[in-house]
Amino acid sequence: METIKRIVVAEDQQLLRGALTALLQLEDDMCVVGETDNGIEGLEMITALTPDICVLDIEMPRMSGLEVAEQIRKNKLPTKIIIVTTFMKQGYVKKAMDTNVDGYLLKDEPIDVLVQAIRQVAKGSKYVSQDMTASLFAREENPLTSREQDVLRNVKLGYSTTDIAKQLYLSKGTVRNYLSSSMQKLGTTSRHQACLVAEEKGWMD
Repeated sequence: METIKRIVVAEDQQLLRGALTALLQLEDDMCVVGETDNGIEGLEMITALTPDICVLDIEMPRMSGLEVAEQIRKNKLPTKIIIVTTFMKQGYVKKAMDTNVDGYLLKDEPIDVLVQAIRQVAKGSKYVSQDMTASLFAREENPLTSREQDVLRNVKLGYSTTDIAKQLYLSKGTVRNYLSSSMQKLGTTSRHQACLVAEEKGWMD
């Protein structure tokens, strides 16, 4: 008989979390030892219970799945990580791959795919949803300079041109130039659109 795989599920949608837990418990070689609706509790459970595998929603209250994954790696916990998401944003994919997660699945996959992924990951392999494979090989080169990224990060925080100039010790004219070049490179007509595009593509890290 196969070794029982101990699993923690962190998913903020109660209905989905309950369904995942119930279905995984039906598998002879799986046991859900903890479940929660937020990242902070998820990390606490993973630290205390050291499950074989954790299934993390990418967007959760208090701490995202990717932030939990980063802490697992930082603290050198032995738990393998599977991220589940409804989003196929390149920025998310890039961060997940940079964090070296073990699996990355879309939520609309059948439960059989998650079960297969858990078994595959438990054996030391990686698992990525087939629909997401193209995103892994379509990672575009970041066209923004480090200064343009700094300016857009401040736009994200809601700062005005004057505020950004003070924050970065630049003239207002220089800030406007950086914003203009960023918008041109990203094909947008506003600083806020440029910020959204850069964030989605993972170009403000």
